[in-house]
Amino acid sequence: MVTNQPPSPTELRLEKSKRLLVIEFDDGERFELPCSYLRTHSPSAEVRGHGLSEPMLLPGKDDVNIEAIEPVGNYAVILTFDDGHKTGIYSWSFLYGLGVNMDSNLKRYSERMNQQP
Repeated sequence: MVTNQPPSPTELRLEKSKRLLVIEFDDGERFELPCSYLRTHSPSAEVRGHGLSEPMLLPGKDDVNIEAIEPVGNYAVILTFDDGHKTGIYSWSFLYGLGVNMDSNLKRYSERMNQQP
């Protein structure tokens, strides 16, 4: 039987001194996600708005770190950042997508930031 289950994490580790969330999945993928990237690409309404195709721009988040990680069932986590942000549920599939698309997401975000007056 073939299932279309998204990959599940086998490890989730915060490397606070490096400002990285390391996540490994059961399909062998491993991502080192910068805290600033997780903050600026949060699934929260504050960042995503209501139906925005791209996240809102959030200047000044380069040095943000994660203070706490709270599990949500067996499908997600809530990340609490040291700038007070703690809304948005980071599902395993959302985190996986952030990992797979990190280079293109960061490039596009940087382009958009550079277009600001």
